[in-house]
Amino acid sequence: MSAPKNPPHLVVVRGEPTAEEIAVLTAVLSARAAAARSAPATEPARPSGWRDRSRALRGPLRPGPGAWRLSTR
Repeated sequence: MSAPKNPPHLVVVRGEPTAEEIAVLTAVLSARAAAARSAPATEPARPSGWRDRSRALRGPLRPGPGAWRLSTR
């Protein structure tokens, strides 16, 4: 058995929806897709330097001669 050339975009798994229900579902999905295409792709805003908590994290410890001096940084 070969696969159909144009498979359906929507498949009813359970139940028997009416033609109106399928039309409403198609309209809602089309509207959401159009809104997603027209929305500008913006980058999430980076936190300011004052709110960036990564600055408070200490770097990795490096054992070795003189390492005790670096432990206060």
